[in-house]
Amino acid sequence: MTISEVISKIETRIPLQQAEDFDNVGLLCGIPTRNVSGILVCHDALENVIDEAIERNCNLVVCFHPIIFSGLKSLTGKNYVERAVLKAIENKIAIYAIHTAWDNDFFGVNAGICNHLGLKNLKILQPKKNNLKQLTVFVPKDHSEQVKEALFSAGAGSIGFYDECSFTIPGNGTFRPIEGSNPFSGQQNIRENADENMISVIFEGYKQGQILSAMKSSHPYEEVAYQIYNLDNENQHSGLGMYGEFDEEMDEKDFLKFVKEKFNLEIIKHSDFNNKKIKRVGVLGGSGASGIKSALSKKCDAYLTGDIKYHDYFLAESKMLICDIGHYESEQFVTQQLFEILSQKFTTFAISKSNEKTNPVNYFL
Repeated sequence: MTISEVISKIETRIPLQQAEDFDNVGLLCGIPTRNVSGILVCHDALENVIDEAIERNCNLVVCFHPIIFSGLKSLTGKNYVERAVLKAIENKIAIYAIHTAWDNDFFGVNAGICNHLGLKNLKILQPKKNNLKQLTVFVPKDHSEQVKEALFSAGAGSIGFYDECSFTIPGNGTFRPIEGSNPFSGQQNIRENADENMISVIFEGYKQGQILSAMKSSHPYEEVAYQIYNLDNENQHSGLGMYGEFDEEMDEKDFLKFVKEKFNLEIIKHSDFNNKKIKRVGVLGGSGASGIKSALSKKCDAYLTGDIKYHDYFLAESKMLICDIGHYESEQFVTQQLFEILSQKFTTFAISKSNEKTNPVNYFL
């Protein structure tokens, strides 16, 4: 199996279109047509990880953070990024990054945090907007099912945890074939009346090309009548952060002790205590100060993330306990999550989990 074939299978589970626009996800280096000898899954594709890939005969490294992010103008080995990339290229190792595509996935980074905490009734903290569209197409009644099947197979009609969703309205359509036409039914220059169905489906914008191709190839008409609308609906199953609730509320100090134990933390930085119970908790893996206001709007009692700055703590407004548990610490389950997904998808060659220790932060207590 080639690198491009492996990547294609990965992206059926974790579409890169879920990633944030600023991100650098996908194949960062490597030749797509090269056959895969083994996959090494890691958090950061640092030089020691590339050494590990060489030792394990893995020529594809699937990482969470992109080692190449911005500003790379040369490859001379002058810093840790260039040394890792150069070593990968010299040893014919491809590097593929997932990052915010997994951050935005309903079962991704933040689900891992919530599940580890035992939170229930999980919802997206900051749903992605403006990525949903609606397709309406007019189809002869006798061909409606074949067109619907084609649309569903191409990814249309998925709403949350439901697929093959559509709405059909029967009606009467008219058309008149003119010179140059090759009509499915009727004669040139004579208006035709046809029993048709109007089929409506919702889809994510990045699937538009494949959906239109499937629709046209399955449709009997020479000219397909269809309309596409941009929707303002939020995608409730894709976006940054997550929030959920405990079965039982707990005191603030008991909550911090619980989090410290669950995440194996040495310290937790937090805002002032508010003398309130903790039941609803928001989370955002990595650098998550941008989610504080969203967590407040969702009436979270506490918010867990990393890289909180001094002034960010004031945003709590004495309504929520803001907790900085560390960037890496909040993402510590990612490697295992990706390892499990890839192990299920690929059984014909080795999938390995790196022995890396990527957290650059240490504590002297």
